[in-house]
Amino acid sequence: MAAEPGNLPDFKMLVLFGCGALLLRGAGCTINDLLDQDIDVKVERTKLRPIASGILTPLQGLSFLGVQLLLGLGILLQLNNYSRILGASSLLLVFSYPLMKRLTFWPQAYLGLTFNWGALLGWSAVRGSLDPSIVLPLYMSGIFWTLVYDTIYAHQDKEDDLKVGVKSTALRFGDSTTEWLSGFGLACISSLALSGFNAHLGWPFYACLVAASGQMAWQIYTVDFSNRADCNRKFISNKWFGALIFSGVLFGRLTS
Repeated sequence: MAAEPGNLPDFKMLVLFGCGALLLRGAGCTINDLLDQDIDVKVERTKLRPIASGILTPLQGLSFLGVQLLLGLGILLQLNNYSRILGASSLLLVFSYPLMKRLTFWPQAYLGLTFNWGALLGWSAVRGSLDPSIVLPLYMSGIFWTLVYDTIYAHQDKEDDLKVGVKSTALRFGDSTTEWLSGFGLACISSLALSGFNAHLGWPFYACLVAASGQMAWQIYTVDFSNRADCNRKFISNKWFGALIFSGVLFGRLTS
């Protein structure tokens, strides 16, 4: 989206951000496994995770986390100074997210704040600053999207979560989940449309946005919240939502 109109995005930046996302999300998972090992052993879906199952020791987990963060720092140092500060500031979210399920019924919202930081960082890495009219709606759309897919994901564990005493939006929304997700989905699509409009993206963006809207509606209105396998299938299908939005931004920028 930050590329010049009519041009492809910078390939080096795509590679850096692809690797950075893998490393920092991976670091978040490692932190989560370290902090949640006492909970993971009590939850059917997570009891076989490496630290919870005893395959790895906490020290080995910490060592792996150190490698992930070191490689992530190497990527961050390739960016401009503005982006280095902005990127480093996300670490507070990354480290504190795993604690949220103990404190609030809205850990999925906090995950949205964390996972979608790249919406801010990507723009600043290319342009050297932020354009709030574009990046804030984009960031908000990511938060609403996360609330959709991670609430569906959380429905897999709701019975175990009740026993263990951790919180989630799945437990908060209960039988009203479809209505809540409908609202989040509408907010996600509206925010994406506003961001694309302010970025002057071409018509392919809106065509892909319509298709992505259909994909999200299919998830929300067909998922069986009482079926763990179906929740997992709908969660995984978000790769197609993401691919549609990515394609829309790419071709929308090329035709702008």
